[in-house]
Amino acid sequence: MWFRPLLRASLPRLILDTRISPGPTKQANPVMAQESQAKVEKSIKAFINDIDRTHLRSMEQAMHECAAQCCAQKTAPMDEVHGCVENCQKTTLRAQQFVQEELGRFQQSLSQCVMACQDRVKDKVTPESSQNEITQLRGEFETCAIQCCDTNLARLPDIAQKIGVTLKSDKY
Repeated sequence: MWFRPLLRASLPRLILDTRISPGPTKQANPVMAQESQAKVEKSIKAFINDIDRTHLRSMEQAMHECAAQCCAQKTAPMDEVHGCVENCQKTTLRAQQFVQEELGRFQQSLSQCVMACQDRVKDKVTPESSQNEITQLRGEFETCAIQCCDTNLARLPDIAQKIGVTLKSDKY
C-alpha cells in the first residue's frame, strides 16, 4: 500500500547513543522507552488506517472505477486510454501525497524533539562523568524522549482532523 514506506521511515529510536554509555544501566528504564516506541508505531499505524478507511479508500475506489471506464473504451487509441487512466489517478495521488507530507511533518517534529533531548544530555556528559552520572543522564534522556512521544501523539487527532477537512475541501 502507499503508506508502507512511511511505516518504515526512521522513527526516532529512544536509545541514548552508546558512545556515551556502553553498558546496561540500573536506573534508566529501556523497557519504558521501547514501550513508548511501540506506542508511537502502533498509533501511527492506527492513524494511517483511519485516514485510509475514512477518506482515501473511497477516493481509490472512484479512481479505479474511472480507470475501468477508460479501459472499457475498446475503440479508443492506447495513448488516449492511458491519458484517461492517468487523469483518473491525479486526485488520489495528490491526496496520498498530502497525507504523506503531513505524516512526514509529524515524524520530523517527533524526531527533532528526541534529538533535542539527546543534545541536552550529551552537553552534560564530560570525560570525567562517572558511570552513576551517565546512568542518571540516560534516565533523564529517556524521560524526555518519552515525553516527546506523548506530546506528539497527543497531536494526532488534530492532524487527522486537519487532513479530513483538507481532503473534503479538495484543496491539497
